[in-house]
Amino acid sequence: MKKLGIISGKGILPCILAKEARKKGYYVLMIALDPIADNIDGCADEVKRVNVGQLGSLIKTLKDAGIEETIMAGKVSKSLLYKGNIQPDLRAIKVLFKLKDRKDDTILQAITDELESEGIRLLKTTAFAEDILMPEGVLTDRKPDKSEKKDIRFGYMIAKEIGRLDIGQTVVVKDRAVMAIEAIEGTDEAIRRGGRLAGEGAVVVKVAKPQQDMRYDVPVVGLDTLKAMIEVKARVLAVESGQAIILQDQEIISLANANGISIVGIKDGTF
Repeated sequence: MKKLGIISGKGILPCILAKEARKKGYYVLMIALDPIADNIDGCADEVKRVNVGQLGSLIKTLKDAGIEETIMAGKVSKSLLYKGNIQPDLRAIKVLFKLKDRKDDTILQAITDELESEGIRLLKTTAFAEDILMPEGVLTDRKPDKSEKKDIRFGYMIAKEIGRLDIGQTVVVKDRAVMAIEAIEGTDEAIRRGGRLAGEGAVVVKVAKPQQDMRYDVPVVGLDTLKAMIEVKARVLAVESGQAIILQDQEIISLANANGISIVGIKDGTF
């Protein structure tokens, strides 16, 4: 039987991907990163827990289980590096010391290189997420109006640029002005910050980076994204179709409809 390791951060995505992998005939070992991974009992064949900073232990656990293919799934906030919540082992310290900077892609590529140096190949997350990729078009009852369409196109260009610079994947705009760009705080906090500045009616745009490596850091939106928008009375969520994952889509659409929010899958800034 084929074996797959899933390196699990926060959220429900790791369990969704584990179930899909098992349907495809994989034996799934879930490596839950403490203290951030949610309860994932029952969705994999086997679960082991490793502290988020213990790269050597992570690799040893995968190798001991005979895992040669793995994926990363779930949120691992880079802010942990600055809050003292990570206690790196010697291998992690060596990786961090060699980094040219601490951009997301730099860190994740370094971890990928360490895995591959031990014969563990990192697969594209999207290989197990075909059914939950963002579709193109309007998903909700409410459609963006003419002004909001202009904001979507404007926001798409800005989001692609901050993605190119590996700053973030999300931008909050209103009336063709940038209210917030996502940085280390993550999507939901960027929405709250930008929404408070914009007042009612902000447009949230989330895209893949132009250089997006689908093995890691794939854009994801879920119920928490929408709840953050509701808090600040944002009006539109525009997500790049085919390049981002939408979780709990029926629940999100229902909640968006109840709050007069438009959700659209965009391609090249339009739909």
